[in-house]
Amino acid sequence: MPQPRLSLKPAQLRLIHQIAQSGQLQIAAETLAMTQPAASRMLAEVERQAGAPLFLRLPKGMEPTEIGATFLRRARAILREMDSMATDIRDLRAGHAGAVRVGSVTGPAVSCLVPAIRQVKLQSPGARISVEVLPSRELLRLLTTGEIDFVLARILPEFDSHDFSILPMRDEKVSLIARAAHPLARAPVVTLTELAGYEWIMQQRGAPIREATLAAFAQVGLPEPADTINSPSMLWTMAYLAQSDAVAPVSDEVAQLLIRPPVSAGFTVIRSAQEVRVSTYYLLAPIRRPLSPLAMRLRDEVARNSRSQVLDQAGP
Repeated sequence: MPQPRLSLKPAQLRLIHQIAQSGQLQIAAETLAMTQPAASRMLAEVERQAGAPLFLRLPKGMEPTEIGATFLRRARAILREMDSMATDIRDLRAGHAGAVRVGSVTGPAVSCLVPAIRQVKLQSPGARISVEVLPSRELLRLLTTGEIDFVLARILPEFDSHDFSILPMRDEKVSLIARAAHPLARAPVVTLTELAGYEWIMQQRGAPIREATLAAFAQVGLPEPADTINSPSMLWTMAYLAQSDAVAPVSDEVAQLLIRPPVSAGFTVIRSAQEVRVSTYYLLAPIRRPLSPLAMRLRDEVARNSRSQVLDQAGP
């Protein structure tokens, strides 16, 4: 024959806990803002469901029975879980907890996402944040399939821009990096004609930084460099640059990260006479899928960081 199931409410569990804490029904009732008769009726109902007294009524107060002590262990565990649940819900609603997955092309991943995530984590260390650094095409695919919350990317013609909320950010400056001991490292200005004869490492064809670099060669009447290695891996590019006289175009944010403290990875920026810039990237989020409070907090922090950087660059 199945055992009857207890049908208890949080208020009943809290009353039992307070009686055990104080040893007095009246004090427990006052702590919970109840009248003593109401507390007495509630205790009687719990004991009726338990099928046994939970407390010994002694001249100096109330002490748990053996069954009452077992009841209390479970009741306290349930109350802790309920309090934890309430905290989790409050933190989720306030954007202090939960999970968010974001993506970015390389430049803004360094300049916008890093400071934004550090700020959010400083206030909400329990937030679970995942970052994907990928080309725009892959980021937009992840965004449209719901695998990512928002991205910093460029809008491509094969994706319908009506599906996204769009916040313009800024364009990217391209820097040409090489090892610090490169033969052209100390030259005040280097032309693309001088650079054309060196080995180059570039992303795949169609990648914005590569296309902008090749367009700069074309603008001065030069074909693309003949000696080129294709690689999307920044780690592999750094390893190859460190052991050769190759040159690689990267976003200026990445270049500054590599050449300045605390990284100071032994690279330099070749001072090119030709400025290379990549088209504007955007902060994109899906219109039909609402962001969680945590995702909205992070998105707003990214936008704030971007605005601050634009103002800093503009100067007084």
